[in-house]
Amino acid sequence: MNTLTIGFARRSATYKRAQLLFSDLERLQELGQKKIQVIFSGKAHPNDKEGKELIHGIVSKSKSLFGSIKVIYLENYDMWLGRLITSGVDVWLNTPLRPNEASGTSGMKATLNGVPNLSVLDGWWAEGCEDNVNGWAIGDPNHPDDKKDSEHLYHLLEDQIIPLFYDDRKKWVTIMKHAIKTGVRFTALRMINEYKNKYYKV
Repeated sequence: MNTLTIGFARRSATYKRAQLLFSDLERLQELGQKKIQVIFSGKAHPNDKEGKELIHGIVSKSKSLFGSIKVIYLENYDMWLGRLITSGVDVWLNTPLRPNEASGTSGMKATLNGVPNLSVLDGWWAEGCEDNVNGWAIGDPNHPDDKKDSEHLYHLLEDQIIPLFYDDRKKWVTIMKHAIKTGVRFTALRMINEYKNKYYKV
């Protein structure tokens, strides 16, 4: 049986809150045992001690989930590996502390591959999200809070995403198609045209 695969791959920085998924390991195990698996990847800046500690923390948590939820951290993150992950997972997870996400290009790439985003309403997702149509929004955008955001993330996984993936493939494919349509609106072509029309037009 195919297992719902969640992807999280980007620069390892604390504001991106990669650890949010592990806020309550017992709850995560209850809702996701044998139902989800998670792929992490990313690099920290050589001088970013906190970013490196974040990676070690994820690896440590993955070991404590051994036997119930598969979690892997892929090393040597680069463009080649990023391409594989953004095209190979079922859901793209993004949990930055709002409003710190400048853009979120990995999420844009994921949608072009038919991968719905499960993300905080920050960066591009604040504009692109159509909740429960092309993906899902995490938390209250006006009141970011680690505890409340993690609780809402678990709620979305348990009550919406996991049941939908396993029990209603037709609707899941519909969400994938809407994700692709959304991704088409967020491309380099749009960027060039907006720069030309808004900033360089004489």
